[in-house]
Amino acid sequence: MTARTPERTTTVLLDHQPERFDHSGHPTRRVPTALRAPFEARTWREFAYLLLGLPISVILYVFALVTMTLGAGLLITFLGIPVLAAGLVGLRGLGSLERGRARAMLGHPVGSPEPLRPASSGPLAWIGAVLKSGSSWRHLLYALIHFPWAVISFTLVIVLWPLGWALLFYPLWHWTLPEYADVPGIQLYGDSTGTAHYVDSFAEITGVCAAGAGLVVLTTWLIRGLTQVDRLMVSGLLGPSWLASRVEELESDRGVVVDTAAADLRRIERDLHDGAQARLVALAMGLGLAKEKLREDREAAAAMVHEAHGEVKLALQELRDLARGIHPAVLTDRGLDAALSAVAARCTVPVTVEVDLDTRPAAAQEGIAYFTVSELLQNISKHARATSAGVEVWRTEDRLLLQVTDNGQGGASLDGGTGLAGLAERLDAVDGVLVIDSPVGGPTRVTAELPWRG
Repeated sequence: MTARTPERTTTVLLDHQPERFDHSGHPTRRVPTALRAPFEARTWREFAYLLLGLPISVILYVFALVTMTLGAGLLITFLGIPVLAAGLVGLRGLGSLERGRARAMLGHPVGSPEPLRPASSGPLAWIGAVLKSGSSWRHLLYALIHFPWAVISFTLVIVLWPLGWALLFYPLWHWTLPEYADVPGIQLYGDSTGTAHYVDSFAEITGVCAAGAGLVVLTTWLIRGLTQVDRLMVSGLLGPSWLASRVEELESDRGVVVDTAAADLRRIERDLHDGAQARLVALAMGLGLAKEKLREDREAAAAMVHEAHGEVKLALQELRDLARGIHPAVLTDRGLDAALSAVAARCTVPVTVEVDLDTRPAAAQEGIAYFTVSELLQNISKHARATSAGVEVWRTEDRLLLQVTDNGQGGASLDGGTGLAGLAERLDAVDGVLVIDSPVGGPTRVTAELPWRG
């Protein structure tokens, strides 16, 4: 039985193909991450980001402080309101530069905040829109709180990062101290009596080098931790609000749902036109000819009626298949277990089905789950080259989870032409998620999650 994931933590599409694997099939690397990180370009970009953060934050802080103080002081006159609005507009412009800096140096793309929507045309409407916009005030908050954070980050990295590298390479430059500073090495301590200790022996130099290496590694992860906080600040204060993002997501999902419904209607119309309708037209013509033949040649008329009877059976079967494609009766009457078992029976490979649900989900969720599993089993039949497959359905808190596995050739991905991209879009439209784990050579595990609605 396939192991179950108790809860969703993140949406990851696992279709990469690492170049090296260990005996368990996991990717391996020659150099550990902790030792490789200080030399990666990412670390040096993040270090530069923190260095630039202080002068930029000073500009933001001073601009915000001056404009907001001036605007607040002028509120006793009408001039204070446009000054405040102008300051907020300027902060929005500076915020766009900060988003660009985060995108270029941290690889962290952040969307633009929701645009200003004045109620009417004219300067007063624009001023009102700026002052009412929550994103404008979030930009002000960013300018105020980022300054002390930038001071802390700059101080830490400008001290620890160069110090770590200097100690790491101490064996290469310690000769300069007796040559130019007239001391045998780095002074560890000294007092007023003239007693001092210098790092000049081989063991002490080696120890300093090791300490520098440790400090470089620790500072590397400190830099990444500091920039992670910057990422959160940029996303939370300079990007779109959660509500605006949710509205945009729902609008996009609505478009997907509309397009999917339109495509389904076109498919049904095409199936009716090319299938059952054509058969019924042929049946009507055949029965008309049989009616004319009935008086002249009863045997020929009987043969034509027999042929028409066969056409009726085929038309009925096509209508049943079409109705099953819209919403199978067994799903409504008996639930997911029976419906998925019927789908599994039509698969070209043996499929085991296990449904572990105490109660039935809402009808809409049952339909989505049914068609998701049905499409995944069709992909197995067409593309997987598998000899066995399995379907599991269970509930975890407020999520309905579906997992379809097979022992086929693997290599499934969203851009593989197997319909998985469209399936992922349809699931996303209902706040679902599709996770693919399909290394080349198999096995393949596709997990779908849906919100539970009873």
